[in-house]
Amino acid sequence: MGKKTEKSLTVYEKQAGESAQTNGKLTIYEYEQKYVKRQNVRGAKFLLRLLAAVIGVFLFAVLALISLDVYKINEYVGYGVAGVCLLLYIFVFIVPLCKIMKSDYFITNVNGFTAREAQRHNRKLRHDIADKIIDLTAKVEGVGWYDSQVVGKLAVASKTGDEEGLRKCLTELYEGSVKRSAKDLIFKSSLKSATYSMVSQAARVDAALIVVVNLQLIKDLIFLYGFRPSDAKLIKIFGRVLTNSLTAYGLGSMNVGNTVVKTMGEAVRDIPILGSAIATLVDSSVQGLVNGTLTTVIGYQTIKYLNKEYKLQDILDGVDVSETPVELEQACSELETQLKKKKKYAPAV
Repeated sequence: MGKKTEKSLTVYEKQAGESAQTNGKLTIYEYEQKYVKRQNVRGAKFLLRLLAAVIGVFLFAVLALISLDVYKINEYVGYGVAGVCLLLYIFVFIVPLCKIMKSDYFITNVNGFTAREAQRHNRKLRHDIADKIIDLTAKVEGVGWYDSQVVGKLAVASKTGDEEGLRKCLTELYEGSVKRSAKDLIFKSSLKSATYSMVSQAARVDAALIVVVNLQLIKDLIFLYGFRPSDAKLIKIFGRVLTNSLTAYGLGSMNVGNTVVKTMGEAVRDIPILGSAIATLVDSSVQGLVNGTLTTVIGYQTIKYLNKEYKLQDILDGVDVSETPVELEQACSELETQLKKKKKYAPAV
């Protein structure tokens, strides 16, 4: 029966391919073959939460060490700094992380059994995104993130129930004004990261700043687009945040400028003040440039995943997921197998 089913499936896939060429639609089998990767959904959720926890522990440890350094200088000031660090931890890590995790995402990694439900979920999410963009543009004056003319057309499409018009307007926004706004957010965050690093000149402070700025950037981009990357993609982004922070910590611990001064030899040996100034300037500029670049990478990685998953859900929305004779044959085959097992272990009368 298994061989017969496999043979039938092959024949059906050929027929489906011919049908797709005729009506311009992909079948779920073609979509699955081209775009779907095997994933452990529960494993991805667990790993995402674990990685978020690791970032949280790392940031908490860094802030605790900063407070301890101050405490060694002055006990009362140390307690005050510890209290400020705790509040910062809540507002710049816990709150943004919760907002990121609570955001919805498009379901695109599907098969024949989950595709229809994913289409319904994605359609509802598109409407939610459209409503949020319309509401934000109407209520927040001068937000400037979205093209007002396209948002006007989006409002009409949403009110009239024009699904195709709504999809086209969202695509136009993502390819136009949203893309420009995302690049602006990334540039501002990268500049902020670079500036903070140049001013701080402390490895622990740099590491904490990188986590905070990167996480804030991810949250802002998700708010701008109206949805977040899937769990599997968010794992990669959070992994990059942790890597960036560790890199900043390691770079802050290095005396890059002193190495440069040593290579200059006699030129600065008799001018210690000049040598110290060069070392400080080189250290700050290198740290600022590297940390700013790392933040830029985070931003572009995030919007790459957002754009990719938006396009995938658009493709999935047009996929034909109607029931087929092969699915019926597979269901009957599975039923027959289960009945045979029950008969085998049934007690004799």
